[in-house]
Parts: sequence; structure tokens; C-alpha cells
Amino acid sequence: MKLIIANKNYSSWSLRGWLALKAFDVPFEEVKLTLFTDDFYQQLAMYSPVKKVPVLVDGDINVWDSLAIAEYINETYLTGKGWPEDRAARAVARATVAEMHCGYTALRSAMPMNCRARRRVDINDAIAKDIANIDAIWGEQRLRYESQGDYLFGEFSMADVFFAPVVFRFMTYGVELSESAKAYQQTMLNHPAMQEWLADALTETDIIDEDEAGEPV
Repeated sequence: MKLIIANKNYSSWSLRGWLALKAFDVPFEEVKLTLFTDDFYQQLAMYSPVKKVPVLVDGDINVWDSLAIAEYINETYLTGKGWPEDRAARAVARATVAEMHCGYTALRSAMPMNCRARRRVDINDAIAKDIANIDAIWGEQRLRYESQGDYLFGEFSMADVFFAPVVFRFMTYGVELSESAKAYQQTMLNHPAMQEWLADALTETDIIDEDEAGEPV
């Protein structure tokens, strides 16, 4: 099985697919392409009609889109353990993932993932609302399930996978968080797979101008 990803410094969707495998100790081969080059699109055309990362290749099965990849991994390799065991918690976890997958567009546009940078951007009302909503989710869920572990639903789950790029974004742009949300952010930053991703991102030298948002700090 292999996962096609892009630059670790910038590619938030790649991180989600990668973490869904790495954090659950599912063996795979990593194939990294350089974003927005001719070779990037030519290589992706062999695996995906939409030519976007990540793409999971498992035998004769190709799965693109990070949420579809997460569900495939959960069903095929994790016997359902990628989501909380409790039905109510699982429903909320899926709701938070769905919101992350298609929402928070103001934050994502203004604050591209840029792991190796420390930058500052202007926070308008739309971005502030996205930050407040995420802060509330992190803080409330972590406090609710703190007796079961330090992640959003106690044990590490696909919900944590999908918020991982935001953890790096908030680090890059110095976003102030509530104490409980900040504690969750630190828990995620300390995860061995997150540390591995960050270490790899710091070795990259490619610059994508459109993702160098704001001003250096």
C-alpha cells in the first residue's frame, strides 16, 4: 500500500491522509511529489481523476480525498477503531470532521499550513469566528473526555487527524487559545507522528509563494 502526498510543509490534506495511517501504525509506502509542478500533475493523473493529493493506492483500489481515505483505513485496517466506540461520541466526532472537511474557509484561506514559518496575519471577523468555533470544540471535547485520554474523544481518533493541520496553523500564526484548547494543541504537537511530520517539513526548501501568507514574525 502506498500514499501519494505533496510537500509536508504546506500540504494540509496530505497530512490528514498520512496521519490516518501513521498514527494507527498501518504500514505504507510514502510517495512525495512537489506541489504544482508539471510532474506533480502527471504523476497524479495515474492515480486520481481529480489530480489532487492525497491518494491511497491499495492493490487495485485507488482512494482519493482525505475523508474517504480515513474511512477506508478505518473499515479495512482498524476494524472501526478509528472512531470513538461510544455511539454518541462517534456521531459528534463525525460531525466535527465533516465541519472541518468543508468549513472554516476564512481561516483556511487566510492561514495556509506552513509548518516551518512563524508569521502574522490580520484577523477579521470571519477568521475570528472560525478560531472561536475551533477553540470551543477543542476545549469542550477535551474536558468532556479527559478521564479517557488527552485527545478530543479521549483516545486518538480520526477527529484528531482532521484537526492536525489546524494545530500547525495555530502554531505558525501565533493564535491565542483558551487554556483547555491550548493543552489539546500541545498534546497534538507532542504526538510522535506529528513530530515526525514536522521534522520532515523543516528539511524542505521549496517555496510556494501563495502559501507564504502574512508577514514574518
